[in-house]
Amino acid sequence: MTLNVAVLLAVVIVWRLRLRRRTEARSRFDERLTVVIVLALGVLIAPTPAGQGIMNIMGQFANGVTQDSR
Repeated sequence: MTLNVAVLLAVVIVWRLRLRRRTEARSRFDERLTVVIVLALGVLIAPTPAGQGIMNIMGQFANGVTQDSR
């Protein structure tokens, strides 16, 4: 069930970010709501194997960036 909710939240995020009118300014409430939805998606995905894979990839990326900056 967790993945089904995660998929639904991913669809909502894409809908909010891509399908809204580009000419309208975003309110602070709209931005905060998007952040809350994205955080909820992260919490749902984190314990899954896909979430662990994403975390490993991002960790390797961050490691590479810090190594390049030295």
